[in-house]
Amino acid sequence: MVESALLPDLGTEIFIPVCAVIGIAFALVQWLLVAKVKLSGVSVSADGKSELKDAFLEEEEGINDEAVVRKCAEIQSAISEGATSFLFTEYQYVGIFMVAFAVIIFLFLGSVEGFSTKYQPCTYDSTKQCKPALATAIFSTVSFLLGAITSLVSGFLGMKIATYANARTTLEARKGVGKAFIIAFRSGAVMGFLLAANGLLVLYIVINLFKIYYGDDWEGLFESITGYGLGGSSMALFGRVGGGIYTKAADVGADLVGKVERNIPEDDPRNPAVIADNVGDNVGDIAGMGSDLFGSYAESSCAALVVASISSFGINHEFTAMLYPLLVSSIGILVCLVTTLFATDFFEVKSVKEIEPALKKQLIISTILMTVGIAIVSFVALPSSFTIYNFGAQKEVKSWQLFLCVAVGLWAGLIIGFVTEYYTSNAYSPVQDVADSCRTGAATNVIFGLALGYKSVIIPIFAIAASIFVSFSFAAMYGIAVAALGMLSTIATGLAIDAYGPISDNAGGIAEMAGMSHSIRERTDALDAAGNTTAAIGKGFAIGSAALVSLALFGAFVSRAGISTVDVLTPNVFIGLIVGAMLPYWFSAMTMKSVGSAALKMVEEVRRQFDTIPGIMEGTAKPDYATCVKISTDASIKEMIPPGALVMLTPLIAGTFFGVETLSGVLAGALVSGVQVAISASNTGGAWDNAKKYIEAGASDHALSLGPKGSDPHKAAVIGDTIGDPLKDTSGPSLNILIKLMAVESLVFAPFFAAHGGLLFKIF
Repeated sequence: MVESALLPDLGTEIFIPVCAVIGIAFALVQWLLVAKVKLSGVSVSADGKSELKDAFLEEEEGINDEAVVRKCAEIQSAISEGATSFLFTEYQYVGIFMVAFAVIIFLFLGSVEGFSTKYQPCTYDSTKQCKPALATAIFSTVSFLLGAITSLVSGFLGMKIATYANARTTLEARKGVGKAFIIAFRSGAVMGFLLAANGLLVLYIVINLFKIYYGDDWEGLFESITGYGLGGSSMALFGRVGGGIYTKAADVGADLVGKVERNIPEDDPRNPAVIADNVGDNVGDIAGMGSDLFGSYAESSCAALVVASISSFGINHEFTAMLYPLLVSSIGILVCLVTTLFATDFFEVKSVKEIEPALKKQLIISTILMTVGIAIVSFVALPSSFTIYNFGAQKEVKSWQLFLCVAVGLWAGLIIGFVTEYYTSNAYSPVQDVADSCRTGAATNVIFGLALGYKSVIIPIFAIAASIFVSFSFAAMYGIAVAALGMLSTIATGLAIDAYGPISDNAGGIAEMAGMSHSIRERTDALDAAGNTTAAIGKGFAIGSAALVSLALFGAFVSRAGISTVDVLTPNVFIGLIVGAMLPYWFSAMTMKSVGSAALKMVEEVRRQFDTIPGIMEGTAKPDYATCVKISTDASIKEMIPPGALVMLTPLIAGTFFGVETLSGVLAGALVSGVQVAISASNTGGAWDNAKKYIEAGASDHALSLGPKGSDPHKAAVIGDTIGDPLKDTSGPSLNILIKLMAVESLVFAPFFAAHGGLLFKIF
């Protein structure tokens, strides 16, 4: 008699979708609260007096309030239109790719057994009969398309919410910094909860629908589910790279001509690239980020499910224990819901100093509550002892050991988050040292910034290494997969904090363009500076979880491809290893150069407008914003294809021509070097950005000695910031998709590579 979990299967079948629906409902409630801030004209009360007067105009005496609201609404609709049109253009290209790749999946996987419809002996237990390879091909293709569509919808919804909330945050800033913070944070929460809940719900529905056909063949069922992770991540790659190139081309162009050459402030309406810059924040940091974290979430779930399906959970058909990864995510939604209330309802942010602590508390509270949540789930959903597949053998595991695996991932995420914050926030010495180095010009700033980035890799890597060691010792590859899920279990809160940054950044831009007073711009700047740091924390999480996810996928791939050991001393593996380690550099070179060439066009266009349109600098003529938006759109669509092709084709070429052993080397090499490059790139860029903001804010005597805006140290800081832009927003964040995507793609195509791979070695 197999010992079963406390939670009955029916309980699991109810609990998971209910949590997902609660998440979606909570997101809608937050959205309705944001929608209460009106962008239309002034409302008039019953006694005929304007209601706006008392609420808004405490510091804004003498400004025509209705004109300001109307101006904000105009700018918001321009940003929203730009973002929507870019995403639709991008999705047309991505849609073609999606269909083509779906056909490739079907043909490759179908050909494993020559498109036969006969039942096959199972891969891991040849005494049993499993569904034909053709079924895996069809269902993998369907789950790939579902994952891809969910990923695109996640990104699009996030962008819509962000562009809806930006001007509302600006208007709330007139009432005080606390009110603006709540609107920006609520809008971030809408995105976080929608994404976490949608990802969970779609995956749960797919599993149940596929189960109708597969019945007791859980091995085949969960193998075909891996397509869901591949779909999610392949869309995220194009979203991240395309959005990243868009946002940074506009940002670099706007900064170099506007700030450095013409000496006008950031987001000045006279700058032709200003709308493109603000659109970029939404398509890169929001839509790209949303798809990216959705991809991580889908893949870590898929990796855990694949390994579980060949462990005792799958062999004995224990449905509740099998869906342990989804139960962890479900409890995560409930934990994040409570955590969000701490920021919006239980405590109020009253001053600028309280913004960053409020955001950091979100991370700490969610981690502590989640630890309790995981303990409960592990207690009720797992048998007290079970076995996990470990490279050909079954390893005995206790339920408390699995709890520790998830908890280690969760706390490693928090450590990575705080180390990232230490290295990128201008409240601490590393960034202040970088700012100080601007005294002697841009060169020393660049040297200090690079050194900071390399140094910031040390502790996160130790944290990742420790969590890998602990989770693998306890529960083999399944342990690593659930550790990655632990890191992503508070994804709703993580995304809320992350989306908060670009929303505040946009709010500041709108305040500047609408000509609001200096005090309001100061408030939105404070919101934005905190948002910069939290964005860096979010990237740290994304990179850390990507490392664990891709290692778990690597383990599942090695098991599926039938490799017992990956021996570095064999030439087949070593050549893969060294080529794999080179890929992140090749990929970064492509994305950096794309930003550079797109920024070049943007700089030329902005200069042309300043030189040829009379009256721009005086503010009497309006710049041609549309041309700049078009330059960014065209450049990013054209430039996102080569890096995308590099990532998608590498596993196919390596597996087909060189075989599974070389491919396992490629995956290991890309993982090891990609994580380092990604962390250092993100943190270097974040530090340069905040060093510039440190000088601009002039909040301490040290900062005042380096400023004001326009001084030589400030100009040096702007150059550093501009160099860091593509590092922190294009190549850094895209690299974590590179390492995950190659691993999940190899896993999906593993049956084909195991059967027909290694053509070159077979010929010679």
